[in-house]
Amino acid sequence: MKLPGPDHPIAILPHPGRIRVVLNGAVVAETRAALSLQEGGYLPVLYIPRADARLEHFTPSSRRSHCPYKGDARYYDLQVGEAQRGDAVWSYEDPFPAVAAIRGHLAFYPDRVDAIEQD
Repeated sequence: MKLPGPDHPIAILPHPGRIRVVLNGAVVAETRAALSLQEGGYLPVLYIPRADARLEHFTPSSRRSHCPYKGDARYYDLQVGEAQRGDAVWSYEDPFPAVAAIRGHLAFYPDRVDAIEQD
C-alpha cells in the first residue's frame, strides 16, 4: 500500500450537480452525490454511489486489478437490451484508508457507455 503525497496526490471532492450515465437509451446511474477523485496527473474520475445505480444492468465480470494507492478493483459488465459492454464499470469494494470515501461507489469508463452527462 502506498500513501498519497506530494509525488502522487489524491483528492476526493463532492461533485456539484447531477451526473447521469446512459447506455442504449437507458439511464443506468443518476446521482447528485457523485465524488470526483483527482489523482496525480490523471483526469478526474467520477464515482457514483452504488445506491444510485440500476444494478439490474450490472453483471460481475472476472476482471480484477490492483492500484497501490486505492486497493483492489472489481469490474462489472453492463447490459441494456442488445447493448452489452464488458468491464464498463469498476469499484473498490474495500479501498485503502486514504481513499475510504469511494467505498460503495462505482466508476464508469466514458468510452464504454453512450454518455456521462453532467448538469
